[in-house]
Amino acid sequence: MRDLIIVGSGPAGLSAAVYAKRAGLDLLVMEKSPMSGGQILNTYEVDNYLGMPGVSGFDLGMKFREHADKLGVAFREAEVTGITVKEKCRIIHTEQEDLEAGAVILATGAAHAKLQVPGETELTGAGVSYCATCDGAFFRGKTVAVVGGGDVALEDASYLARFCEKVYVIHRRKEFRGAQILQEKLKSLPNVEILCCCRVNAIRGERTVESLILEDTANASERELPVSGVFLAVGIRPNTEAFRELVDCDESGYILAGEDGATNREGIYAAGDIRKKPLRQVVTAVADGANAAVSAGAYLNQASRPPQTGLPSTD
Repeated sequence: MRDLIIVGSGPAGLSAAVYAKRAGLDLLVMEKSPMSGGQILNTYEVDNYLGMPGVSGFDLGMKFREHADKLGVAFREAEVTGITVKEKCRIIHTEQEDLEAGAVILATGAAHAKLQVPGETELTGAGVSYCATCDGAFFRGKTVAVVGGGDVALEDASYLARFCEKVYVIHRRKEFRGAQILQEKLKSLPNVEILCCCRVNAIRGERTVESLILEDTANASERELPVSGVFLAVGIRPNTEAFRELVDCDESGYILAGEDGATNREGIYAAGDIRKKPLRQVVTAVADGANAAVSAGAYLNQASRPPQTGLPSTD
């Protein structure tokens, strides 16, 4: 039985692995994808990670993995299908085998909902973005579009309007789902134009985004809208399906855990984008991983101590 198993090897999982390995824990990182790094592998450029301005997401992910490899962290490619909690161990289930650990850190991240339209996949990281706070600064002085009708879309549009020349907000319905106060703020901004009852049918561009093909949902007519970038805010899904019966989650599936990463289940910790929190960025994921590893180490140390059977001897 290992001391610790970390499920996921994005920034949160790799940070947890580094801290746990340096603490002398016997650990294993399990990752269902062929490569570590998580969502940042698909980010063209990361400009807000402290000390590494302009680094590509792929390079940053590889740096994180190299750090863990240098310390001798063990990795295994497998998808975790569930976890069973026993009195003295946690059993991690995969399709190939079951593994035992004293503690588990869940760091499986989240996935952005996709439009599933032509050009989206090909131009992701080249004008197609799912994070305005991550990538917005690259479009200073340019024309962009935000797709979505919830709070995130409205907040993203207001944020981008600070430095973009023009911001289109595209929503397939007549009414927004976002908070009324956010709608009112958006409508007051002179460089924001709202396009309701519109659907994005395609994203076009050679090497970068050049335009969107919009469909009017009332009459099915199409038109082309020139933009330099498009920010998709149509939802995000935490990768917690296998753990929602194991630990407490909110209505969207995010795991309820404090800054120490502790869930309601003893010996189970959560880190990164799967944890309910206001900001999901690389820097917060790395911090989560460190906190969860320290918490797991403290738990394992406490669990290994012999029980106290009475007052200490005064002899």
